[in-house]
Amino acid sequence: MNVPGYRDVPTEPWDPAAPADPGEAEDFLRQCYTENPRLGPVEPRLAIVRAQIAATGTYVHTTEELAYGAKLAWRNASRCIGRLYWRSLVVLDRRRARTADEIFSLLVNHLQTAGAGQIRPVISVFAAAQPGQPFARVWNEQLIRYAGYRGSDGCPVGDGRLEEFTAAMRGFGWRGKNDQFDVLPLAIETPSEGVRLYELPERAIREVPLTHPEYGWFAELGLRWHAVPAISNMRLTIGGVHYPLAPFNGWYLGTEIGARNLADTDRYDMLPVVADRMGLDTSRESTLWRDRALVELNRAVLHSFELAGVKMSDHHTESQRFLKHIANEEKAGRRVPADWTWIVPPMSGGITPVFHRYYDEADLRPAFYLDEEASERARGGCPVRRTH
Repeated sequence: MNVPGYRDVPTEPWDPAAPADPGEAEDFLRQCYTENPRLGPVEPRLAIVRAQIAATGTYVHTTEELAYGAKLAWRNASRCIGRLYWRSLVVLDRRRARTADEIFSLLVNHLQTAGAGQIRPVISVFAAAQPGQPFARVWNEQLIRYAGYRGSDGCPVGDGRLEEFTAAMRGFGWRGKNDQFDVLPLAIETPSEGVRLYELPERAIREVPLTHPEYGWFAELGLRWHAVPAISNMRLTIGGVHYPLAPFNGWYLGTEIGARNLADTDRYDMLPVVADRMGLDTSRESTLWRDRALVELNRAVLHSFELAGVKMSDHHTESQRFLKHIANEEKAGRRVPADWTWIVPPMSGGITPVFHRYYDEADLRPAFYLDEEASERARGGCPVRRTH
């Protein structure tokens, strides 16, 4: 499952004071009811929705509309390679939750539901934004992320890209362990309570220790990664209604961990370490030591998740499945928006079948959009008023 990072995902201007667009509402409802004939005729429903928008500036999705709209948003996600499974999304309707305690409890439930047994794709949809009214949100980019610090020697410890967010959390009273894999607290904001911090319990955090199928020394590196990649700072838009808090997860594509999270120089930067333990010649780039270390790091990730019984896909298999998704959609007469730069995996791209073709880029709705304000908070500006 191709999980986006907060700096590189689609954004869309949004005026929280604006009412729902009746035209967008009608487009979604006609699509929803056409693709789900069991829901009955759409015209009576359209009449109700038009009346609700005229009276309140917005309308309320039925449980069925919400569930299908969330699945369509995944189907439309141009930067996700794992869309073959869009119908399997588990949609949890959490629109009644209001307090930070309620939201936190349901987020823990989300992680447990998604991470139990084989990883399941899950989305928890909280209350919709009302025109001109404040709304609940989570400032974290993912429900589980590791902290980033600077050691006494100035060297990075943990996830380097999360240093500013970590410093902000510590400034508001959170005390981490200065560990390489220190899970950050959740910063949950509600209109009535401001922002409160919550420590995730161990039962919500499923982690996989990383070992290598051949190199015994790999375990000595002490690497691990969490099993559920749950994006939490993207807004779900369905038929003109916006859901600012709608965390969702799939399962990891191996390269997301092995070729990005652990390999990027501003993250864990493990390639020089692995190359050194392998005894590779790192004196010049032409020895391709980075490439060789990258392959073994990714082998370790895939091996470890398989050994732990945690669902994960490799980039070759998922590339083939994406082409199957395209074939399914074309057979159904639907376009498949795709961003080549995201669909092609970050290693061995040229030998995967998704590399050798062009794709349509389109902003189809329902959709997920980056919450730019939450993104800014994730870079270190979160105004926490209370610590829990």
